[in-house]
Amino acid sequence: ISDLHAHKAREKVIHILKERGFLTKSEDHKQAIGKCYRCRTVIEPYLSPQWYVKVKPLAGEAMKAVEQGKTKIIPQEWENTYFEWMRNIKDWCISRQLWWGHQIPAWYCLKCNKDEIKGSGVKGQGSREKFISVKAKPIVSRDEPNECPVCRSKEIIRDNDVLDTWFSSALWPFSTLGWPDVNKKELFRYYPTSALVTGFDIIFFWVARMMMMGLKFMNAAPFKDVYIHALVRDAEGQKMSKSKGNVIDPLVIMDKYGTDAFRFTLAAMAAQGRDVKLAEERIEGYRNFCNKIWNLARFTLMNLGDSYQPSAISYQLSLADKWILTRLNAAIKETTSALENYRFNDAANSAYQFVWHELCDWYVELIKLDLRGEDGEERKKTAQYVLLKVLKDSLKLLHPIMPFITEEIWDVLPQESEVRSQKSEVGRAAPASIMRQPFPEAGEDYPDDEREMTRVMDVIKAIRNIRSEMNVAPAAQIEAICLCADDAAGRLLTAGEKYIKGLAKVSHLKIQADKTNLTRPEDAAVAVAGNIEIFVPLKGLINFDEEAKRLARDIEKTEKEIEGLKKRLSSADFIERAPKEVVEKDKARVLELMQKKVKLEEGLERIKRGKGGK
Repeated sequence: ISDLHAHKAREKVIHILKERGFLTKSEDHKQAIGKCYRCRTVIEPYLSPQWYVKVKPLAGEAMKAVEQGKTKIIPQEWENTYFEWMRNIKDWCISRQLWWGHQIPAWYCLKCNKDEIKGSGVKGQGSREKFISVKAKPIVSRDEPNECPVCRSKEIIRDNDVLDTWFSSALWPFSTLGWPDVNKKELFRYYPTSALVTGFDIIFFWVARMMMMGLKFMNAAPFKDVYIHALVRDAEGQKMSKSKGNVIDPLVIMDKYGTDAFRFTLAAMAAQGRDVKLAEERIEGYRNFCNKIWNLARFTLMNLGDSYQPSAISYQLSLADKWILTRLNAAIKETTSALENYRFNDAANSAYQFVWHELCDWYVELIKLDLRGEDGEERKKTAQYVLLKVLKDSLKLLHPIMPFITEEIWDVLPQESEVRSQKSEVGRAAPASIMRQPFPEAGEDYPDDEREMTRVMDVIKAIRNIRSEMNVAPAAQIEAICLCADDAAGRLLTAGEKYIKGLAKVSHLKIQADKTNLTRPEDAAVAVAGNIEIFVPLKGLINFDEEAKRLARDIEKTEKEIEGLKKRLSSADFIERAPKEVVEKDKARVLELMQKKVKLEEGLERIKRGKGGK
C-alpha cells in the first residue's frame, strides 16, 4: 500500500484484514478532520524529514545582550517572556512545504541517491514531483553546484522545501542593507538601529530570532530598544476576529475620520502594559481635535494678514504671553520626555491638553482684543508673534503622531528666511518640510507670571460657573464685584481686568481690597477663588423663584436615577450575569450623577443666598 493515497490505503487495509480473517468489525464514527483552508482537501498527518537549526548556542548570547542592558525591552515585564522562551529553547525546524519563500540551500544527486528519490521530473523541471527520502544525502552549499562532488554527475535537483518565514525575517535587520557585503555604507549607517516596535505575541518568533542572527552574523544586537506595544481590541475588550465580526478595518476608519485622527487615537490610548479598547467614538473625538487645529491655523493666518513676515525683534510680553510661553515649555518638556521613554499616550495627551485647553480655550480668547489692535500696534505685533511661535512649536510637537495635517499647515505658515528652501514650482520660496525642522526645545520660563495668570483665570472660571449654574443668558453682560484679601490681589486683578471683562462678559468690574466699606449686593451669587471673594448681582438677569423650582426638579430627577441604578447594582444576579463593561458603566454613571446632584444643590443654595443678599 506504500504507493497509494491515504484514502485508498485505508480501504485496502480493510480489504486485507478481511481477506486474512483478522477483521472483527468496521463501522463509521464522527471525528474532527482538518482541511486545507484554500482547497478544503483533508489534511493527512505523517512523519517527514525536515531541516533543523541548533539554536541553543545562539540563545545564550541573545540572553546576555538583554541581561547586560545592551538591548532594553520596554515595558520591562516582557523580559520575563523573552527569557522564558530562550531558557527553554529547542532545535528550530526551519523547513516548510510551501510554494513561496527562500529555498533551502540543499541539493541532491539523482545518481548517488537513486534508491532514495522517487517520482517523475528531471533537472530543469524542479523537484516538486519527487519524494526525497530521509536517507538521501544532501549537498549543502552557499552557491548552486554544477555537479555532484562525489560522482561528478550533473543530474542534480534542489530540495523541495523553503525556509520558515521567521528564519528569513530574522535576517531582516541586516539582509535589507546589503549583507553579506559588510562594506555597504547602508549597513554601516543603519545597523544596529535604535528601536524596534512590535507586538508581544512575536517576542520569540521574531524578536529573539533577530537577536540571535544579528549577534551571530554582525557581532552586535540589531537594536537598542524593543518597545512592545499594546494589543488593539474592540470597544468591549474582545480580541478582534473575522469570525466574531468585530474587526475595525483601518482603511475604512481612515477614510471616514482621517489618518491623523486614527493615528492619534491609537497613540493616546497606548499606555504601557495595557491593551487598547478601540471605539469609533474616541476616533471621532480626535477627528474633532484635527478640526480644532485646522481652525486654529485659519484663525492665526487671518489675524496675521497676507504680508506678515516674522522678525526676531524685541517684544514687550504681556501677562497672557508669558503664561502661554511657560505652559508651552511645560508641554515641550512633558512630550519630549514621554516620547524618549516610549510613553506615547502621555506624549499625545500632553500635546492635546496644551493645544486644546490652554492654547485654543484660553490664549486665543485672551488676545483677541490685542489682535484687533485695540491696545495699540505694538501690542498687536507682539500677540501675532507669540501666537505664530506657539502654533509652530505645537505643530512640531504633534508631527510625529499627526504627520499629514501638521505638514499641510506648516506649508502655508509665514516662515523666517532660513527655514525656506529653493523656490517651488509655483514660484514662491516654499518652507522646508516640518519633518526637517528641529524638535522644539523649552525656552525661558516665567513662573511668577504663570501663577498670577492662573489666579486671574480662576476668577474668570468662577464667574463663568455662576453664569452657567444660574442659567444666565450667554450673551448677557453682567456686573461683578471682587473683594480681595490684600492689595497684591487687587493689583493683580487690575492688571488682568481686560481679560476678566472679555472672557466672562463683565460690563462693569469693581475691585476692592478694603472689606470695611463693602456693601454686599442683594440678589447676588457668591464664589471664592483663592483669597478673592466674587459677587455677581443677578437681579434682572434671572427669576429667582422659577430658577429655584427648576433646580429642585432636576435634583429630584437625578435622585430617582441614582436610586434606580443603585438598586440594580445591589442585585447579585445582575452583577453575576451582566457583562463587566455594563456593570462598570453603571457604577461610573452613579458617580457622575452624584457629582451632578452636588452641583445642583450648590446652585440651589446659591439661589437662596442670593435672594436673601447673603
